[in-house]
Amino acid sequence: MVEPPAAVPVRLLVSTGEISGDLQGSWLVKALREEAAARKLPLCIHALGGTLMEQAGAQLLANTTSLSAVGLWEALPFVVPTLRLQARVDAWIRTVRLDGVVLIDYMGPNVNLGLKLRRMNPDLPISYYIAPQEWAFRVGEGGTTRLIGFSSQILAAFSEEARFYKAHGAVVHWVGHPLMDIVRNRPERAAARARLNLGESSKLLLLLPASRSQEIRYLLPPLLEGAARLQRRHPTLQVIIPAGRQSFVPTMRQQAQNVGLMATVLDAREAHQHKAELFAAADLALSKSGTVNLELALYGVPQVVGYRLSRPTAWVARHVLNFQVPFISPVNLVLNEPLVPELLQNGLTPSAIADHGDALLTSDMARQRLLDGYGRLRSQLGQPGVARRAAQAILGALRLSRGATPSSSTRS
Repeated sequence: MVEPPAAVPVRLLVSTGEISGDLQGSWLVKALREEAAARKLPLCIHALGGTLMEQAGAQLLANTTSLSAVGLWEALPFVVPTLRLQARVDAWIRTVRLDGVVLIDYMGPNVNLGLKLRRMNPDLPISYYIAPQEWAFRVGEGGTTRLIGFSSQILAAFSEEARFYKAHGAVVHWVGHPLMDIVRNRPERAAARARLNLGESSKLLLLLPASRSQEIRYLLPPLLEGAARLQRRHPTLQVIIPAGRQSFVPTMRQQAQNVGLMATVLDAREAHQHKAELFAAADLALSKSGTVNLELALYGVPQVVGYRLSRPTAWVARHVLNFQVPFISPVNLVLNEPLVPELLQNGLTPSAIADHGDALLTSDMARQRLLDGYGRLRSQLGQPGVARRAAQAILGALRLSRGATPSSSTRS
């Protein structure tokens, strides 16, 4: 393996967005730094992401965690800030020599960035880690985005994702889902409940409604009302609402009070600090659709999943874009079956939320069905060591010493 001079660090750009991307990016940054140190490889990581990636050791170029929305009209407020950020990034990438790039999820901005970087440098190693879930959804007549054309390798989180991209001619490594690294160190349920001061007989409901501002508007009210109805049916039910963003806290507290829900709202710092204990101790979760559904499943928490877009966005997606998806929760998508209850658009009502939640709190059969499905899910998410395998594949593909490619780069 050809190594650069010690005084010249290898420069790597890692790009992602949203809170989940920042979290997954922070795990990867840590693994990259550890793997580079093991190889005695000086490494400088620049990042488009958030504070967690910065705390893990990346040099943050811009915070992209707040520049996200699902929908057409919902995205309008972010157009100008996104264009300004793209201009800054365009100027920056013309001033530095990058040895490699890693794109994490964040489909629209990362696909645009990948295409631009490939045009600028046909030989630049570009790794796509946690690619868009094209294996699960289709828009219009189907097909794929253009990421295969500019990606040197795709580091797949799901086994079906790996099969999909290999079938379309991509260089793919199935590294597994990064959550597998986190849950292997999860606390014991009894210890977690003790640290949270929960009684042995009390039930804990987690309410996980939002990481985006639009979700506060469309998801928070029905989920809160559904939780309030559950609490009226089960008066000893304790409810904790971890805030995805600090700015959400006042709205969450006020709206919970408005519907008569007795709940503890944790600020963003507390929510992150106590996340493992909360998940290990929970008896039920009412959640938005997203990566958090997989995390809940790996912790064995029964869940009801909801999502709602604005009516105009939903209409355009269905009737104009011909957006087709069999399920909305990643748990159901991976298993290709309706394991966890999904409540979408007009189906996301407080009564439906309460009914599904009640069944999971009171029916041993319903809970066991979910737990059995969670067991099948784990087998499709790979083995622990995900971030380290991803780091090894990324560093193995880097262009080193001004153009030399290490022999450890593999194709699978």
